[in-house]
Amino acid sequence: MCGGGGQPAGRMRVKVLSRNPDDYVRETKLDLQRVPRNYDPVLHPFEVPREYTRALNATKLERVFAKPFLSSLDGHRDGVNCMAKHPKSLSTVLSGACDGEVKIWNLTKRQCIRTLQAHEGFVRGICARFCGTSFFTVGDDKTVKQWKMESPEYGEEEEPIHTILGKTVYTGIDHHWKEAVFATCGHQVDIWDEQRTSPMCSLTWGFDSISSVKFNPIETYLLGSCASDRNIVLYDMRQSTPLKKVILKMRTNTLCWNPMEAFIFTAANEDYNLYSFDMRFLASPVMVHMDHVSAVLDVDYSPTGKEFVSASFDKSIRIFPVDKGHSREIYHTKRMQHVITVKWTSDNKYILCGSDEMNIRLWKANASEKLGVLTPREKAAMNYNQKLKEKFQYHPQIKRIARHRHLPKSIFCQVKEQRIMKEARRRKEQNRRKHSKPGSVPFVSEKKKHIVAVVK
Repeated sequence: MCGGGGQPAGRMRVKVLSRNPDDYVRETKLDLQRVPRNYDPVLHPFEVPREYTRALNATKLERVFAKPFLSSLDGHRDGVNCMAKHPKSLSTVLSGACDGEVKIWNLTKRQCIRTLQAHEGFVRGICARFCGTSFFTVGDDKTVKQWKMESPEYGEEEEPIHTILGKTVYTGIDHHWKEAVFATCGHQVDIWDEQRTSPMCSLTWGFDSISSVKFNPIETYLLGSCASDRNIVLYDMRQSTPLKKVILKMRTNTLCWNPMEAFIFTAANEDYNLYSFDMRFLASPVMVHMDHVSAVLDVDYSPTGKEFVSASFDKSIRIFPVDKGHSREIYHTKRMQHVITVKWTSDNKYILCGSDEMNIRLWKANASEKLGVLTPREKAAMNYNQKLKEKFQYHPQIKRIARHRHLPKSIFCQVKEQRIMKEARRRKEQNRRKHSKPGSVPFVSEKKKHIVAVVK
């Protein structure tokens, strides 16, 4: 028998309340009470203003907790001239000073674990072998020395494994990332085999001294060097010839290859800027990074390849995102003098800088990051705050708070002065363009301004 509407008799639709106890019952009485939530936006009309306030508070707290300086490693008796990271151990770092002394530091204990008198005069360069068993130093005494990473046994003399005496002063050294080969620079770039006392090949282009040489970490047979005649020269080890060079307006002090992108390198220049180049297109840099107010002396990439840190003569270090023209962070202290060398540790958490006044300083890479073990709740809150800050990052108030940095008076005044000079140059160019024949004063982009020529 059928009821009206064609439904079979005896069948009824019943709505049942169904509750899964997992949604509201605690697993143990130590857990937090679970609150059932209805995420229907109609029931939460003030969600955005509430999130905005949270984002504002998160941004303010981030600035409150920004305490980047961790500790100072003192023990050198002269300015720190170069540093190297241990390829296998996160807690070990090597540093060379201007009095020829090399120290090996333990970062967890923040102590010097070994000191050796490596050279007469400056230690010009230091690098570790890729396996971490030994390291190389070059100095003003025209020697290249290879040392064991382990301390000598009791009663043993502190002596190098090998010493190579060269004809001229070596100004820098870097080791190949996979093979028993290293490169030195000075009057020319020399490629050495570890077993031989004379170079496998010498690469030269021009007659000026070369200040630094770096192997590419990905395409390991490529190397780049900076010469004092304003050149950045790229070499291919397999061909034993220079590939090409780019000439800039002013001298480049050093360069660093991006550890994640094979063709990208960043050069630290005397004209206060850093230039990121793609080695395939040297005619113009990928990005010009401007913020320093004095010569940039050193640069090092983070292991993620997303950011790099630069050390400058203006007594500060800055952290730049690779794709941005301005720094996201500046670190300085009252005592820190001209920063000569800088390194970003391999776990992406810390930055080390060595400066004129004999100290190595340890900084956090992320100024407001909480160190130590985070509880799951802390992690969740941190991620939530991070997402909120990203969501509202362009709101004027949040942008202002997040961007503001307190600068030392000297840097602040120089920044102001340079802004005025830049504006005056721009005005002058505008006037010149206004009063000359159309097209006779071309527009030159900031990227192209600093490149003189590319030679292949």
